[in-house]
Amino acid sequence: MVVSPSPHVHSGDTISKNMYGVVIALLPALLVALYYFGLGALMVTVTSVAACLFFEFAIQKYLLKGAPSLWDGSAALTGLLLAFNVPSNLPLWIVVIGALVAIGMGKMSFGGIGNNIFNPALVGRVFLLISFPVQMTTWPIVEAADRFTNVDVATGATPLAILKGVSEGNLDEMAMFLGNIGGSIGEVSALALLLGFAYMLWKRIITWHIPLSVFAGAAVLALIVGANPIDHLLAGGMMLGAIFMATDYVTSPMAKRGMLIYGFAIGALTVIIRKYGAYPEGMSFAILIMNAATPLINTYCKPKRFGEVRKNG
Repeated sequence: MVVSPSPHVHSGDTISKNMYGVVIALLPALLVALYYFGLGALMVTVTSVAACLFFEFAIQKYLLKGAPSLWDGSAALTGLLLAFNVPSNLPLWIVVIGALVAIGMGKMSFGGIGNNIFNPALVGRVFLLISFPVQMTTWPIVEAADRFTNVDVATGATPLAILKGVSEGNLDEMAMFLGNIGGSIGEVSALALLLGFAYMLWKRIITWHIPLSVFAGAAVLALIVGANPIDHLLAGGMMLGAIFMATDYVTSPMAKRGMLIYGFAIGALTVIIRKYGAYPEGMSFAILIMNAATPLINTYCKPKRFGEVRKNG
C-alpha cells in the first residue's frame, strides 16, 4: 500500500478536475468584479494567478527538486482566491508578495499540495493585511471606479466598516446581494458566490455541511450580540470564505459531524472578531484558527471504519 497525502478522492475524480471545477464556480464572481471594478480587478487577478504559478514552478524545480504539479489547478486556484481577497486598487508589487507568501510559506514549505495545514490563499491574505494595512483596507467606490484604467478616483467605506461603527452610512442589503458595493474583488456579490455554491453542489465538488454551518454559526452569534444576521451573512468575506475557502479539502475535517462543528465555529468566531476585534473582518482569521483545530476535530469525529462492528453494552 502506498500512503499519499490528502486530499484522497475515490470517486473517479482527480485533483485537477476538482480544482478547475472550483475555478469554474468562481467565474460568476469574477465577472461581477470585472463589471464593477474594471481593469483594476483584471490586472490584480492576472498578476496573482501568474505569480502563484511562477512561484510554485520555481520552488518545485529549484528548491524541492520534486515532480512538477503546476497544471493540477491548485496554484491557479490559490492565485484566484488570493486576488478575490484583496482590493482592486492594490499595487501589483504587493500582490506578487502575497503570492510568494501564499505559495512559498502557506503551501510549499509544508511539502506541497496535501501537506499544508493552513489555506494558502488566506495565509497570503493575512500576511498582506498585517504588513500593508492601509493598502489592504482602502477600497474604490464602485460608482467612482474607472473601468478602463487602473486609477480609482475615490475610495470609501465597506459594509463591514459600517457594521463595526468605524464609518458612517446605511447598509443596502440588495446592493450587498448583487455586488454594487465596495470591498475586495471577489467578495462583493453574494448572488454570484451562491451561484458558484450551487454549481459545486451539483458537481459534488463539496457538500453543504461546512458552508451552511458557517452561516448558522454567524447567524446565531449575530443574534446573541444584537446584530442583524442578514447583514453579517451578506457583508465582507462571509460568503466567499464559507463556500470557497473553509471547504478546502486539505485543511477541513473529514467526517460530516466534524464539518458541522468546524463550520459553526468559523461563523461564530467571525462575528466575534468583527464585533470585538481590531479588524472589521474576521473571516480569514476564523478559518485559519479552525484550520489549526482540524487535526483535533478529526481525532474526536472519526468516520465509521469500513467493516467496523460496534459492540453493544
